[in-house]
Amino acid sequence: MGGYRVEAMVSVDERGQMVMPKELRDKIGIKAGDKLVVLSWQSEGDVCCISLIKTDYFLSIMKDRLGPMMGELTTGK
Repeated sequence: MGGYRVEAMVSVDERGQMVMPKELRDKIGIKAGDKLVVLSWQSEGDVCCISLIKTDYFLSIMKDRLGPMMGELTTGK
């Protein structure tokens, strides 16, 4: 299982946009037009953290986790 590390710091411009450094995009394999899922965590009622996950990877995780459960619900087992 992987750990967490600081990869980059980004700024938010007046339009609310952020730029991910090219070196990081290349390392992760993110290209123009790719979609990312944004997950957030709350602490004491405030959002304190966000994570970005490639949509294909996120959907694969959900299918692996929810697929068997959905099968059980539809078959009644």
